[in-house]
Amino acid sequence: MSDQRETLEVDVLIVGGGPGGLAAAYWLQKSIQKHNDAIDRGAYGGTKLGELSIVVLEKGPEIGNHVLSGAVMDPRAIKELMPDYEEQGCPGVPVTSDEVWFFTKGGKLKPPYLPPYIHNDGNRIVSISRLVRWLAPKVEELGVQVFPGFPAAELLHEGDRVVGVRTGDKGVDKHGQKKANYEPGIDIRAKLTILAEGTRGSLTKQLVAKHELDRGQNPQVYATGIKELWRIPGCDAKNKGRVIHTLGWPLDMKTFGGGFAYFMGDDLLSLGFVTGLDYLDPTTDPHAKFQAFKQHPYIRELLQGGELVRYGAKTIPEGGWWSRPRPFVDGALIIGDSGSNLNPARLKGIHMAIKTGMLAAETALDALSKGDTSAAVLEGYADRVENSWVKEELFSVRNFHQAFEHGLPIAGIHLGLQLVTKGRGFKNKYEAEAGHTKMRKASGKAPSKPTYDGKLTFDKLTDVFNSGTTHEEDQPCHLVVNATADHCAVRCAEEYGNPCQHFCPAAVYEMVDSPERKDGKKALRINASNCVHCKTCDIMDPYQVINWITPEGGGGPVYTDL
Repeated sequence: MSDQRETLEVDVLIVGGGPGGLAAAYWLQKSIQKHNDAIDRGAYGGTKLGELSIVVLEKGPEIGNHVLSGAVMDPRAIKELMPDYEEQGCPGVPVTSDEVWFFTKGGKLKPPYLPPYIHNDGNRIVSISRLVRWLAPKVEELGVQVFPGFPAAELLHEGDRVVGVRTGDKGVDKHGQKKANYEPGIDIRAKLTILAEGTRGSLTKQLVAKHELDRGQNPQVYATGIKELWRIPGCDAKNKGRVIHTLGWPLDMKTFGGGFAYFMGDDLLSLGFVTGLDYLDPTTDPHAKFQAFKQHPYIRELLQGGELVRYGAKTIPEGGWWSRPRPFVDGALIIGDSGSNLNPARLKGIHMAIKTGMLAAETALDALSKGDTSAAVLEGYADRVENSWVKEELFSVRNFHQAFEHGLPIAGIHLGLQLVTKGRGFKNKYEAEAGHTKMRKASGKAPSKPTYDGKLTFDKLTDVFNSGTTHEEDQPCHLVVNATADHCAVRCAEEYGNPCQHFCPAAVYEMVDSPERKDGKKALRINASNCVHCKTCDIMDPYQVINWITPEGGGGPVYTDL
């Protein structure tokens, strides 16, 4: 056992092995090669860049294990990144049909009009896990080092400048004591760090708070997406490439969200449900909503003869353009979902992650060529976004989610006006509230407990098993509750009825009888080993006292084909 902490010096460090991080690495290496070749040809003056070290860190034990999305991908960005992406075997199938329904409890209605951004002509149904597993080797072939199983636990600063990250320690027990197999994390120092952590990235959260990068912006608003992958023998014959979206039941008219079903080939159906994390009722349970959704006659029929293959959950940044933090500081950039680069109207973010990764790579090349990674130079990333189709697309739906602030019926009026005013609506910038602030106090009435049949519907623990989630049991809890035991047992119980036991889609939080409490109140038990890394708890706790940090490397879900 050694306490000696190693230091690794690199030129560019990318935190996150999703589509944005891998696209940034791929485009940067390609751009460096193009830059050097142009100088060799005498196309322009300047200094050649030597062999630069580019590293991608991924907290999952393998690339693709911790990424999850619906997903229907707009191929616009992947075409720019790799024009021959289809010839190179990019996974996915073209959309062949597209339908939208409004669900009642037992029936469905076709909306009279669908805005253009809802349509999916020319898009591709993809498994994001397969997508990054395909892309990562191509990145490595260019000379980029990809290190899975290394969670970035802490940003390294010198003053206000980001100078890299520290990876998490291994071999620490749940009491914080070093075990025999203790390995300290590595300090990876970089001239430039690109944060591509996905939704509610733990380092991005630190950076935004330290530098007040969200000053003047709307607070981010989120949704939780619950997803199951089903295998239905023979379903490809009629359904391959079919896309279905739903609104309405089982949500009430004041809660944002809806369902989706994507037939992705290989007799697989990607089925999911999205619940907005700005709901009013503290007993709202996104997992239970999804299980109810599957019992709708239309969905039940789709699943006939099928079997559950895999489960997962993730949060989605729904705030859009007005919730984007400033994406640069001295030494660092923020891309993809970490920077609110998702189109909430289209429910699409993969193409945005890839494109912002490419724009960050172009900015990195400029900064490295100048030997200057200060904010003054990295601001060029924000300028590139402003002058790209990222701004054009996001700005055209800039007030989309805010239209749902007062429920679905009023949203229809706002969205109609936004459509004819190119996203403006009644004013250029609608204000928004953080979702957790809208939660009402508990009514005192216990919610009814759903029942599950184990064939069509499943309880949380069964779904966690099907997510492949594992964690080292004897490690510090990565779900840090910055509150006293009485806060959970008394205050939160009385005011909100402990909503963590409802909103978590993995049965992590439980209120249990405790012999240590003499007042008869229930105590909080955290089953951290169940955690599927969705970050719902970090987002939706009404007191904002839960802080999700990275667990020991290699722990978490295994999102094969999700």
